[in-house]
Amino acid sequence: MAHDDPFGTAFPNRGSGDNLEPLASQVISLLRERQTAGPTGARQVVVDYLVRAITAPKGFDVMQVMDELRGYRLTVDAIIDLYIPQAADCIGELWQTSDLDFASVTVGALRLQSLLGEASSETTHLTHADSDALHALVVVPEGEQHFLGASVVAAQLRRLGCDVSLSISERTQFITNRVICDQPDMVLMSCARGSALDSIAKTVKKIKKAADPMPVLALGGAVRGDRDGMKDKTGVDLVTNTAKDVVSFCMKRHKALSRG
Repeated sequence: MAHDDPFGTAFPNRGSGDNLEPLASQVISLLRERQTAGPTGARQVVVDYLVRAITAPKGFDVMQVMDELRGYRLTVDAIIDLYIPQAADCIGELWQTSDLDFASVTVGALRLQSLLGEASSETTHLTHADSDALHALVVVPEGEQHFLGASVVAAQLRRLGCDVSLSISERTQFITNRVICDQPDMVLMSCARGSALDSIAKTVKKIKKAADPMPVLALGGAVRGDRDGMKDKTGVDLVTNTAKDVVSFCMKRHKALSRG
């Protein structure tokens, strides 16, 4: 092993101690694996800690959790963009496997919401939108109940310098009226279930019929499926779970229109 490996202390070879070496190697390998960023970019050891914290039966101290996350040398951006969504996915999976009941999942989601609020408050000095800022409307359609994901997207957009409004479970006509009155540059619709796509398609159709100027229309969220198929079905301009994609698309459209 390399001399600077923090796990580099060898076990002595004495009698039955030989049997400890394979076990020690497995433990070291597991520790390294959990400390290393996985395919999503998150370190599993941090995700595990956060899931334990938000599902603990004896209370939740958001400031203490933030301090612990800072101890893992995480930036606020990483907490908001990566670890809060990863923890939300984990408790959702634990509910599906019956390892957590609905009440625990609900409490966990509320705790993540409070953590998001605390993390977002630390970036307010970077997110004051000026008069030229892009205006975004983030929509959780009527009947959908996944507020945390929309809040994460709103926080991401604010860090990108956007002025952001939220629409939570409002009727299609009310959303259309907001678009007509507020004239946002982009409308981002969050969807968790395929069954909501028809409702989103109706909303998109009404916006396209009534709005002037026309905002960029984007679809994202936990819904799974063929992106091109969802784009065609709903009539949105793009399907993505990355706020930067929507902002970039919107800026390119503005530049194209200004040149025209």
